[in-house]
Amino acid sequence: MLSRPVAVTEASGGVVSAVCLPTMEKSLRVLMLENSEADAELIKHELSRAGLAPITKRVDSEEAFASALREFDPELVLSDHSLAQFDARGAIRVLRKLRPATPLIVVSGSLNNEKTVASVRAGAEDVILKTNLSRLPGAISHAVAIRRPLHKLTPRQIEVLRMVADGHRTREIASRLKLSVKTVESHRGEVMKRLEMHDVVSLVRYALRVGLISTD
Repeated sequence: MLSRPVAVTEASGGVVSAVCLPTMEKSLRVLMLENSEADAELIKHELSRAGLAPITKRVDSEEAFASALREFDPELVLSDHSLAQFDARGAIRVLRKLRPATPLIVVSGSLNNEKTVASVRAGAEDVILKTNLSRLPGAISHAVAIRRPLHKLTPRQIEVLRMVADGHRTREIASRLKLSVKTVESHRGEVMKRLEMHDVVSLVRYALRVGLISTD
């Protein structure tokens, strides 16, 4: 993956920072939970303009979302949290079960403080206003980069990481996953090695940061 010129963005508190955006050598598979086709096209245009080469699929229901997670195999989810029947928090719950390593960014036409906080606490990577889509490529770059270490783990190791970070004891994990205690300990040791972390506190912090567990 090659880097492209930096984009200058204004972070909270008025601090200006530079974000190096990736130029994708392959396409980025983006699943959009969005009921407006016009808004989805605007988002796709912004990603293309930033050099992210998106392949997108738009859905607007829980059933279609779950199906797309299995069949479309997205690398990123963009969710409008204002859908009446299935909002971003619902999407995060489904995402955590089916594709826990995939980041979700809320892209909404308006900010509701209560919903915004709830989405972030549930595991959303960021919240972007549709009137400020220039922030989106940088947010995507950061979300993908921070989750890159998860690609070193197997699905079973990710599940063990999540359960360890959620406070489950080794014997409980072994019972739930129908594994031996020795196997769970082996998985945990391999997770620490591959993530280059040396204690459970670090695992908890990382799991929280990437949305494997929530603060709800």
